[in-house]
Amino acid sequence: MACIMKNMTVEDMNNLKTKTVIIPVGVVEQHGFHLPLCTDICNAEKPIELAGDRLEALIAPTVNYCFSGGTLRGTINVTPNIFGLYVTDICKEFVRLGFRNIVLFMGHAGIENINALRDSLQMFMRSLDRKDITVSLICPWDLSPSHWFKKDENGEADFHAGKTETSLMLYWAPELVRDKIVMDTPEISRNMRTDQDWYATSEKAVEHLFVLPNTHQREEIRVGVMGFPEQATREYGEVIANEIVEGLINYVTMLNEKNS
Repeated sequence: MACIMKNMTVEDMNNLKTKTVIIPVGVVEQHGFHLPLCTDICNAEKPIELAGDRLEALIAPTVNYCFSGGTLRGTINVTPNIFGLYVTDICKEFVRLGFRNIVLFMGHAGIENINALRDSLQMFMRSLDRKDITVSLICPWDLSPSHWFKKDENGEADFHAGKTETSLMLYWAPELVRDKIVMDTPEISRNMRTDQDWYATSEKAVEHLFVLPNTHQREEIRVGVMGFPEQATREYGEVIANEIVEGLINYVTMLNEKNS
């Protein structure tokens, strides 16, 4: 049975049987004009809510802030290495409390974000030197065969605030989805669908091998949607959501059986 940690007492924690904890991780980040800033928080929380008591785990409070990389209004960035160290400290505490399976359920990924967290966690695991502890990094869409983040015949893919994320939000929080879909220029939109990291550009004040580049969001980006939100449907969102829920339940069940 899933146990919601924020609602529990010390006595409840003392009587807890499960050794698995799930930590949802989201971000406060722009998702165009049609999706709310909490979209990636919903990505992390809603599958857990839908799984309900079929999840044999402790559900930790959500980590709501991390690194987006974008700077459009409404986005809150936490430096990646600070985020990595912060979440690693949370994991350390759960190990101290006796948990052996720690699942980080990443409603927001991002290359810099994931790399910093993975590096920090790997150093923690190395220093811990225990073979009975598992730490997992899972993005919801990793559990869905039907999600559409793969490139099509034109070399374009549906990433940020596109068909997949909009469909999911139409399924689990339709009241938060706006009808107004706004895109950047066709050229900018295509560039972002071709490369999800195109939004950032790097330059050097002095062109030399020793000089580090300054990376920042391209000034021409005004909306930042990286996909095809106009193709979204609630039905497609339901398919993906069900796959995510079942995948998460199966994964946690496997961890419990292997580390019981």
